[in-house]
Amino acid sequence: MRQRLRLRPQHLYLLYLLEAALLGWFFFSSVRFLIGMLYSRAGSVSMTLALDPALILAGTPGIVQAATLQSELTFLFVMLLLPLVATLFGRFPVVSVVGVALLSAGRLFMLGNSAVSPVIGAALALGGGLVYITALVRWRATTLAYFFVLGAALDQAARAVGNTLDPTWSSSFASPQAILSIAAFAISIVAILWQLRRKPEPLAEGSVNLDHGLMPFWGGVGFGGLLFLQLALLSTPNALAHRAGVDYTNFAPLVMLATLLPLIPAVRAQAAALVGLFDRSARGWAWMLLMALLIVFGTRFQGLIAGAALVFAQFSASLLWWWLTRPRTGKERSFSGLWLLIGVGFFGLLLTADNFTYEYAYVQDMGGDLAFLNTLIPPFLRGFRGMGLGILLLSVFLAALPMVMSQRRIPWASGSRWLSFFTLVLVAAGSLGIAAAVQPPIIIGVRNPDTLRFGSYNIHSGFNEFYHFDLDAIARTIQQSGSNVTLLQQVETGRLTSFSVDQSLWLARRLGMDTRFFATNEGLQGLAVLSNVPFREAGGTLLVSPASQVGLQWVQIQPDDAPITLYNTRLEYLLETSSGRSLDDQEQDQQRQLNEIFTILGTRHPDGNLGRTLLGGTFNNLPDSALGDQMRSAGFVDPFAGLPNDLTATLWRAGLPQVQLDYLWVWRRTLVPVGANTINTNASDHRLAVIEAIIRPQ
Repeated sequence: MRQRLRLRPQHLYLLYLLEAALLGWFFFSSVRFLIGMLYSRAGSVSMTLALDPALILAGTPGIVQAATLQSELTFLFVMLLLPLVATLFGRFPVVSVVGVALLSAGRLFMLGNSAVSPVIGAALALGGGLVYITALVRWRATTLAYFFVLGAALDQAARAVGNTLDPTWSSSFASPQAILSIAAFAISIVAILWQLRRKPEPLAEGSVNLDHGLMPFWGGVGFGGLLFLQLALLSTPNALAHRAGVDYTNFAPLVMLATLLPLIPAVRAQAAALVGLFDRSARGWAWMLLMALLIVFGTRFQGLIAGAALVFAQFSASLLWWWLTRPRTGKERSFSGLWLLIGVGFFGLLLTADNFTYEYAYVQDMGGDLAFLNTLIPPFLRGFRGMGLGILLLSVFLAALPMVMSQRRIPWASGSRWLSFFTLVLVAAGSLGIAAAVQPPIIIGVRNPDTLRFGSYNIHSGFNEFYHFDLDAIARTIQQSGSNVTLLQQVETGRLTSFSVDQSLWLARRLGMDTRFFATNEGLQGLAVLSNVPFREAGGTLLVSPASQVGLQWVQIQPDDAPITLYNTRLEYLLETSSGRSLDDQEQDQQRQLNEIFTILGTRHPDGNLGRTLLGGTFNNLPDSALGDQMRSAGFVDPFAGLPNDLTATLWRAGLPQVQLDYLWVWRRTLVPVGANTINTNASDHRLAVIEAIIRPQ
């Protein structure tokens, strides 16, 4: 009986895989969370430093003091140094248990149910994850790829269940997370005890133990590039779907399939046979070129073929995890922790560059002692406009470097047919599970109403004035308005700084509505419409924008026999910037953009009869401005005209006057307004403007 209870080598291997899967999931989830939280905290501090504390309303969520952020960044810096400590003590296998403990505890602390800051918890998880990776490289190198592949797959599964917002970040997940963290730690204890008891098998002369590895410099660089590529695009199905212009519901299972396929030994064997046809000095470059072409095609074109290209790029990227390490020979010294830290540095640089592909228009000149840099740094950062694809291609270059530099071996080992069969079953089950999880709810459309409510809401990327992220508060605001159709501005659908959430999809499913999104910047930022009235068609176009890229979205809804056409826009934001463009210049840009909109309306309605049409969104100017005059001259009516300021103001920020910047213009009363109001919540830095209108037959 005692003999039957003993762990066998195959049982130990399964323990290793289970441990790697859990910890890989914790790692991916924690890194995503940490990126969003750091952006949120930095945004909050920038706002609080610019305001008199007396102007900040007590109890406003999201307020962070500069000292708090500084202490959190200091702690993060210390955590990033842990791989160096792990390298110094790497000859002791028990180091992996320390990494497991830190990662598991940090993943629990980041839920915010303790005195520990969620950022501190996420930073602790990151540091523990890096320690664990360092230990894996030294003692269980063959398990490292499974850590990343299974971790990315479980991250996708959790986000699919939460409609792209990870439900395991909620404080309500604390009890399940505690169980998972304890389980991961217990598994690591059993595994390490077994490893310490096992006598190493003697090796044949000239052979090496594949489990005893090291990460070379190029492996660290590849880690940074590949991690960014996964989080920013390829392992984020909603981001991939919007970049390629395909349906998230259909492609999420395909992304899971592409992520998991490299686990099948037969698939790796076929990949090894394929690259073996190339000269050893060319195969890495060929793989890099293939991935680059797939990403260029997938992001520059739209449709099923573009989506398929990005799915295949994910399959190619998932195979690259096996190339980060190589076997360690004899008493060869390892600097894996140092190279891993350098890889984190490259990852941080890619994150920063990616951020400015969205934030380029808001870069300000430096003051004080740093003013001498104004001729160099601000123009450089503003130059990231339109560079999203370039950043992705740079990450491809970095991710493929380990394959380029490793010419003596192909690490894609094959396995038995039975192992391939059981792994195939696992892969199929994962893809089918995702397919079930992402299915949209059934929407009961409104038909033949006498009146409809229309709203316009600038959701500020899901953040309030002080960068507190709360999509549920946004959803409650829309629900409170009773709006049947809501035009949304500043929507993001997979950007890392907004926690990789598809905000239009999440809000639609939370509210039982359908949605249409139109991208204005890098495929992941733009305009959206939520509706419980059936859509008939949707489209959009970009407007000429010297600063932040803006556009015009149009949709048609079908409440009865005739459609209602809705136009949604966000015009140039007026900013006192030091980039050489005055406020007058920016207002002229707004007027040119409005003229473009009128041209589009004329093209779409050549007879001059706009019918049942509403034009709404964030115009970023006052009702008595030249923009308002142009709208009234064109035959549009503002239902908010003449109402008190507290019923019309949509921009509510501390230290600024409350003014109306968001509008719902109705064309010549074909939709007869019978009420107008704004919803008094602080979920965003804008308030939701809503009107109720009688639906006249066309």
